[in-house]
Amino acid sequence: MSPMTMLDISLNGERVATEAPTLHALLQARGYDFTTAFACAINNAFVPRPQWPERALQNGDRIDIVTPITGG
Repeated sequence: MSPMTMLDISLNGERVATEAPTLHALLQARGYDFTTAFACAINNAFVPRPQWPERALQNGDRIDIVTPITGG
């Protein structure tokens, strides 16, 4: 069994080291609630929610997570 590869990524502007292989695994490890509304982009490209489990992370990826704001 090979050791997990540590990736150096940016999550909402914060440098993070992670072993998460996919976007879904990263979100799960960081404690995001999948029942709430939020969207994700990797390197400025929107990633649709159905693709999160398969979207592999790469060293140096910039992940932005945005949540809707109500009001006006």
